[in-house]
Amino acid sequence: MLRTYGPGCDGTIIDAHTQRIPDEATWIDLEEPTHEEEKLVEQCIGVGVPTQAEMAEIEPSSRLYEENGALYMTVSALRGLVENHPTTTPIGFVLAGNRLVTVRYATPKPIRTFESHARRDPELVRDGPTALIRLLDAIIDRLADEIEHVSGTMEELSEGIFQEQQDQRRIPAEKLTALLTRIGRTQTLLAKIRYSAVSTIRMLSFFGGSNRVHEESATELRHHVTSLATDVTSLSEHASFLSDNLTFLLDASLGLISIEQNAAMKLFSWAAVIFLPPTLVAGIFGMNFHHMPELDWYYGYPMSLVLMLITAVGPYLYFKRRGWI
Repeated sequence: MLRTYGPGCDGTIIDAHTQRIPDEATWIDLEEPTHEEEKLVEQCIGVGVPTQAEMAEIEPSSRLYEENGALYMTVSALRGLVENHPTTTPIGFVLAGNRLVTVRYATPKPIRTFESHARRDPELVRDGPTALIRLLDAIIDRLADEIEHVSGTMEELSEGIFQEQQDQRRIPAEKLTALLTRIGRTQTLLAKIRYSAVSTIRMLSFFGGSNRVHEESATELRHHVTSLATDVTSLSEHASFLSDNLTFLLDASLGLISIEQNAAMKLFSWAAVIFLPPTLVAGIFGMNFHHMPELDWYYGYPMSLVLMLITAVGPYLYFKRRGWI
């Protein structure tokens, strides 16, 4: 689909076969473009648009470059959070003259939000650089929101792991499994946030070093780029801090599992020691040899029962006194 925004353009879909791109369009949005739509945009801006394969490359030379006076930039935006399957999708930006072209094969939430804002306030897309800055601002705001969400999740995890009462820290196996799963999903989300933040930092660094930003008339644009770079750098550092903290929570969870396993093994160990002497007594008096003096004892059976009880209670009291059980 091909949409245009700007003064007099409200995001209406443009038919590449029967329509042309309005001269007032400052932001041209290509969503899963067809070959005809790409050709129409290339004729309009005078330069080519990146393909999906080119945007999927991770090396800077393929994502950030200048060609024929146009800036080509690709950023990885966070998506799939509503479906509980966080991932990133590349969004290509082509800044040619006073027009911005975006090429994407998915619709992250920041894009949808900015589209609605651009329809209500055309001043947000009065020119290509302004539209680019506002789009990046929306992407960074989304990262900040998700980092806040991760922080809240980690507080809940910490409260569940480090209970004040010792008995409350004994977590059943199914809850421990759910806990580890939640930690793993949170770590996956943090990894995607950090990847998107690093991608945005690289793009802002490239854009901030371009001649377009250092023109005398681009003072305000330069300030916006610097501000966004500072914000996303802070978010990346905060995400790294949360990742380290999440690793600590994972280690603590594994420690709880080890404690539960040790407690179970300890129970089996002292139970085996307690019941071993009675088993030995029962084994001796249960032998069926013909010449056994004990077989003629009148009180042999009750004495063996008393002996078995003593040999069972004795180790239990000893372990209890030493604090082992």
